[in-house]
Amino acid sequence: MFDDLYNSDILGLSATLENAALPAPDGTARKVSKLCGSWLEIDLMVAGDVVTDCALRVQACALGQASAAIVKASIVGATLSDLIDARDRLRGMLKEGGDPPEGRFSQLSLLKGVAAYPARHTSTMLAFDAAVAAFELAAPK
Repeated sequence: MFDDLYNSDILGLSATLENAALPAPDGTARKVSKLCGSWLEIDLMVAGDVVTDCALRVQACALGQASAAIVKASIVGATLSDLIDARDRLRGMLKEGGDPPEGRFSQLSLLKGVAAYPARHTSTMLAFDAAVAAFELAAPK
């Protein structure tokens, strides 16, 4: 049943994550999936209106880890608008059959199969929900 979902691309992405923290982040956010217990914390450094550095701490299934790995690999240089757009398009892809995000976060198309498993949606969204929250906290600085 899950063989098509947990494919080699997803498992490969999830294996790239290393838990880390930034010493004095501009914004930090933690998001938790109440359904499965997955969680993610993100630290961001923001200069002007773009992310300049990111660190993650993740305890999630391979899907949550893969989504987090995509965030980690692509977030530097992103604006808050970029993150909100990617988050909203990922949510639309999972819940409404919409198109995956384009541009810097286009690799999220690998997670299109998660749409068929509503119990996995929240863990897949954790990284983007947390990234937007952390950026919003950093913005006033």
